Amino acid sequence: MTRFNLSSRLIALAITSVFVAGPVFAKGNDDNNGKDKDKQAEKYEKKYQKQAQKDEKRERKEIEQGKYFNDQQRTYVREYYISNYGPGKKCPPGLAKKGNGCMPPGQVRTWVVGQAIPRNVTMYSVPQQVIVQLPPAPYGYRYARVGGDIVLVQQQNNLIVDIIQGLLGG
Repeated sequence: MTRFNLSSRLIALAITSVFVAGPVFAKGNDDNNGKDKDKQAEKYEKKYQKQAQKDEKRERKEIEQGKYFNDQQRTYVREYYISNYGPGKKCPPGLAKKGNGCMPPGQVRTWVVGQAIPRNVTMYSVPQQVIVQLPPAPYGYRYARVGGDIVLVQQQNNLIVDIIQGLLGG
């Protein structure tokens, strides 16, 4: 019985020493934990600021309809298309003389700023030589060629914001 009491006392003493010594060890780490927490808080603050800057750049800005392209850009784009796709160049002979951007007669349409392009209409990519001469498309917008026109459309709903009509002088 004495042995049992002795072992019980030793266990109780060990448990008590852990509870007594715990705050001492914790106190020694408070200074480092405080510094680590400050560094971690700074790290997260910097990360938050970077994300906020990215979000600000990516924020979709509303563009005034029909006012995005200037006359110089319109002239350059038309000259590019006339020199590369003008009469007889890269276009079937029957469509080349129509001057409508090589579009078959049933697909020729006149697009208007503020109109949405239907999903069944094919939008083609704009050549890189043309894109570098235009201002960068804002976040949420893209350039596309539809028939004989270059359009700036909202990606969300294919709404035409601005247009360069008559690429081949049509």
